[in-house]
Amino acid sequence: MSEEIKDCQQAEEQGLEQSFCQTEAAASAAEEANLSAEDGSQPSTEEQLQQELERLKDTHLRLVAEYDNFRKRTLKEKSELIRNGGEKVLTELLPVVDDLDIALQNLDKASDLEALKEGMHLIHAKFVDYLSRQGVKAIETEGAAFDDELHEAIALLPAAAEEQKGKIMDCVKKGYKLHDKVLRHASVVVGQ
Repeated sequence: MSEEIKDCQQAEEQGLEQSFCQTEAAASAAEEANLSAEDGSQPSTEEQLQQELERLKDTHLRLVAEYDNFRKRTLKEKSELIRNGGEKVLTELLPVVDDLDIALQNLDKASDLEALKEGMHLIHAKFVDYLSRQGVKAIETEGAAFDDELHEAIALLPAAAEEQKGKIMDCVKKGYKLHDKVLRHASVVVGQ
């Protein structure tokens, strides 16, 4: 989306530069015409200058209108992207919700607890797979060294061995990353 903003700014700068150059050219042409009229070398009528000025005004107005239409169209496209940007993500999430609905409907009817557990594990696996396709990954904590950029220490426990100091002993709440950005820090217990 930042590329669209840069394109808009470049288009605006180009349009304004073009308009400025045309206006400047008209002013220099008018000045030359006045000088040549004063010199008497090339007679120039006031009517020709007026026509040139009107033509430049018309060109300028058209450029300004064209830029304004471009700006409005770009803003409309951006707002539609923001409003409907999550549509694909949510559409792919609907099958997981459907599976949860089926599981809840069969919860009271189920007599086989193992089948119910297996169904819940399948739904969880489907949801985790969906998240990974979107670029969301769980932050690894088991046996890892504490990193304050990835983890949030909620408790410190005395370490049983020297090698456990500064290491994560337990994960209370999983953390997640979206590509390289931390969405939520992992809440962990650290050995001291």
